Amino acid sequence: MKLALLSSPLRYSDVTLLFLFREAESFKEQGNAYYAKKDYNEAYNYYTKAIDMCPNNASYYGNRAATLMMLGRFREALGDAQQSVRLDDSFVRGHLREGKCHLSLGNAMAACRSFQRALELDHKNAQAQQEFKNANAVMEYEKIAEVDFEKRDFRKVVFCMDRALEFAPACHRFKILKAECLAMLGRYPEAQFVASDILRMDSTNADALYVRGLCLYYEDCIEKAVQFFVQALRMAPDHEKACVACRNAKALKAKKEDGNKAFKEGNYKLAYELYTEALGIDPNNIKTNAKLYCNRGTVNSKLRQLEDAIEDCTNAVKLDDTYIKAYLRRAQCYMDTEQFEEAVRDYEKVYQTEKTKEHKQLLKNAQLELKKSKRKDYYKILGVDKNASEDEIKKAYRKRALMHHPDRHSGASAEVQKEEEKKFKEVGEAFTILSDPKKKTRYDSGQDLDEEGMNMGDFDANNIFKAFFGGPGGFSFEASGPGNFYFQFG
Repeated sequence: MKLALLSSPLRYSDVTLLFLFREAESFKEQGNAYYAKKDYNEAYNYYTKAIDMCPNNASYYGNRAATLMMLGRFREALGDAQQSVRLDDSFVRGHLREGKCHLSLGNAMAACRSFQRALELDHKNAQAQQEFKNANAVMEYEKIAEVDFEKRDFRKVVFCMDRALEFAPACHRFKILKAECLAMLGRYPEAQFVASDILRMDSTNADALYVRGLCLYYEDCIEKAVQFFVQALRMAPDHEKACVACRNAKALKAKKEDGNKAFKEGNYKLAYELYTEALGIDPNNIKTNAKLYCNRGTVNSKLRQLEDAIEDCTNAVKLDDTYIKAYLRRAQCYMDTEQFEEAVRDYEKVYQTEKTKEHKQLLKNAQLELKKSKRKDYYKILGVDKNASEDEIKKAYRKRALMHHPDRHSGASAEVQKEEEKKFKEVGEAFTILSDPKKKTRYDSGQDLDEEGMNMGDFDANNIFKAFFGGPGGFSFEASGPGNFYFQFG
């Protein structure tokens, strides 16, 4: 029976109306039976039949509202609950269901009004009292979340929204705010899940489209992100956040590409400037900024500004501690600046993450250089380059041996004599190693020199000196003028 037929009761006799009412009651009872069995779809069908028979019965709308709530169709349920209290303002359960629907949809203030009306009708109603408290709690969570969002305390906003969603599970607004904050916290899969869930129900939801784009943007998938921002703006042209994010994404992409182009062309100064400008566009884009820092670090290494390069790479791994390329770049800079312990630490981190042959060899090389750095630097002792020729090594030894010979400092204090004697011995030791091709090769390769009879404690600096200068015995310095000395063997 259609609603239109029942809207003019004068057309029916009392007998007909009684028949329709009984039919409607029968449908209601069947609906109740299916509801009790949790078959809510069938219950919905029978309550609808009851309403078709008697469209002015408040309880039928109330029952169908309850069924729709169980099906999670809160917006439809709200319409039925509101109709039930329009038909009968004293219907307490109708007001309770209306309030529950408002609360589930996130309209806590409207929910409070409904629960207040239920309490006016039945001031001892325990459900109304509890739901009124729940609605007030949701309003409080909303206020706290609004303040914390402005403070950028996104963790607390997520906490507040989780609590609010316990009472308002169908509120898209709360879900979107939670998803946005999850994205700001770098919890992209969770944020994507929430946004996608909303889009399954409402593919035109501009806020959900914005959050999807935001996640992609922060994951450095900028082109895809722009597509979502554009789509969000089609649905809501005045969506301010989507507009700003879209503008930033396009600017960031352009600057980064320009910087890459300048780098490939060898214009390192321009590349540095472009990467720096890109870093100023959006400090919240952690992943892209980590790449920009690493890129700028590479530019600095090309410009031989190694400490600046190290700082840039450090900033990159602070933003993204899984960024292997930044660790490798910093490790190479540490190697170039002879900070071998730091280089070993970075290469260990890389090898633990990606156990490749290349990374293993890099780590091995750094460990070797670290080991070599902890030995005496014979090249430094003689004051020559590591690629010095045999003749240059001899000249260096001659100069340093004469400079530090104990006889030259016989008139100095005991402390100075002791220090110069130590240096004299080190010079002799350095010359012995670097003047012998076999020993020099072992030294350069980082092998232990104490092996194969090369005990470093067996060197006699005086004998080395005599053998080099060819003198048979004693040795003395004499002044030949201010600051000048000549030596002779006795």
